[in-house]
Amino acid sequence: MKQPTKAFRVLATVTDYTRFYGLPAPTHPLLTLIDLARAREQAHVRESPELLDPVVPQLYTIFLKRNLNGPLYYGHQSYDFREGVLGFSAPGQVFQVDAALDASQVSGWMLVFHPDLLRRYPLGKKIAGYGFFTYEVHEALHLSAQEEGLLDSLLHGLRTEVERPVDAFSQDVLVSQLDVLLTYANRFYHRQFLTRRGAEHDLLTRFEGLLRSYFVQPGPQPLPTVQYFADALHVSPAYLSDMLRSLTGLTSQQHIHHSLIEQAKQLLLTTSLSINETAFQLGFEYPQYFSRLFKSKTGLSPAAFRFSAQ
Repeated sequence: MKQPTKAFRVLATVTDYTRFYGLPAPTHPLLTLIDLARAREQAHVRESPELLDPVVPQLYTIFLKRNLNGPLYYGHQSYDFREGVLGFSAPGQVFQVDAALDASQVSGWMLVFHPDLLRRYPLGKKIAGYGFFTYEVHEALHLSAQEEGLLDSLLHGLRTEVERPVDAFSQDVLVSQLDVLLTYANRFYHRQFLTRRGAEHDLLTRFEGLLRSYFVQPGPQPLPTVQYFADALHVSPAYLSDMLRSLTGLTSQQHIHHSLIEQAKQLLLTTSLSINETAFQLGFEYPQYFSRLFKSKTGLSPAAFRFSAQ
């Protein structure tokens, strides 16, 4: 008999999060910084089946965990923290604990904060541009000892502020410190792209091969999407786009548009297909969208391009 699907538990506040996992209560309503080794020593561990249920925190988390014996599930992937890596998650992402997970030796830290903390600050919009919040877990950030030391010093400043009584300046200080931490994380991610050039160039080569082969398939194909190529390469769309931008200066979508336009030029110059037929051949549902995209990229309409080549 098929087992019923477990309902997702939504953790809407920082207090919900700490209470559910038996962690120390937050001293600030919108942010908490958890020393995992200290929490493990002080907290009363709850033995409850509900801890194995999938949860959806409506919160941002930044976490560095070590010495977890077993995986956590994040979306459709599993994450093994034994090597100690930095991970990020945005509100609405699904987590689930494996029944065999051993956290008896866990160490590291976790920063949990509510989107309302950033709501009236520029960081509230800026954070949406940090692709690492949407990366799949196997694309986490591997830190050098120096980088980890720098983050530890930033966390010390955050902890000091969190432990102070809340006043009119508390939120300004916390957000400014969080902004600095995320700026360093962004720098470290770009460093990771540079230091892993061999692997990233291999990924670029595979992406370009998939892009070329997509357009030589017989018959009309759907418009290629970033998600299609990310799935084929076993990475997330955000990671793929950031990797391509770091190596080529162009995002995934820009690469796809470039290939579409080159294929369109070939069809316009080497076949007798009408403009509408060319659009359908390339996967466009609406020919007018094809014409607008073509003109935005070349400065000419498809018809004018074909005429100019005669």
